[in-house]
Amino acid sequence: MPQIITKGIKALLAEANDVVTRLPVAEAKKLVASDDYVFIDLRDIRELRRAGLIPGAFSCPRGMLEFWIDPDSPYHKPVFNQDKTYVFYCASAWRSALSAKVAMEMGLKPVMHLEGGFGEWLKQGGPVVPQES
Repeated sequence: MPQIITKGIKALLAEANDVVTRLPVAEAKKLVASDDYVFIDLRDIRELRRAGLIPGAFSCPRGMLEFWIDPDSPYHKPVFNQDKTYVFYCASAWRSALSAKVAMEMGLKPVMHLEGGFGEWLKQGGPVVPQES
């Protein structure tokens, strides 16, 4: 018997985008060097090696996000324990929308995600640095 999906990705993304602030690339470019913002790259290592990342961004593979946010997790990363604004991004703003919503539900704040993702960042001439090995 085939599975019956009762809530698809379109509904999940719509719900996330209803509650998560979207940061336009033009604004993000002004904030990327600010000490008050932490850009979190959710793409996997293959994507990072292929295309680089936003300067100063912290790489957090999507599958580790909840574990790295939670201070009670043995995998917790101190980058998620700062009084800063967190800007999540991925390739096209799908993973980042869902991730930002989960981060908010966990209590991380303030949180937003990059409108259009890394692809839009590139289209608008945002700076990129190579992934360090």
